[in-house]
Amino acid sequence: MSTAYETLVRLILPEGLLEYFELNDVRSSDSGQLNIYLEEKNLPPAGYEKSQLESKGFLPEVSIQDFPIRGHKVALCIKRRRWEVKASGEIITRDWNLVRKGARMTTEFGTFLKGIFG
Repeated sequence: MSTAYETLVRLILPEGLLEYFELNDVRSSDSGQLNIYLEEKNLPPAGYEKSQLESKGFLPEVSIQDFPIRGHKVALCIKRRRWEVKASGEIITRDWNLVRKGARMTTEFGTFLKGIFG
């Protein structure tokens, strides 16, 4: 991502979101809604940094309404990643409650994650 582009994207999206998600696409619907597509990065969840993990794709996409931009409704279309722990065959996902407690992030981003993932 170019520096100017990344700066603009960071201003539009909830603070801290690009630490865990990649921007994949932006589409405008016929009704004028802006859909921003994000996929979770392939970074090991806390507690599994030393485990051998294999990405097993994504959970079903979740669409979250965000603040309007220049009069257009905005939906963040988010795909969370899942991994398999090779040693045990266990399927895991990132624990967003743990991320909120252990990471330095804004209240806005923490509230945003809580709204999505509980």
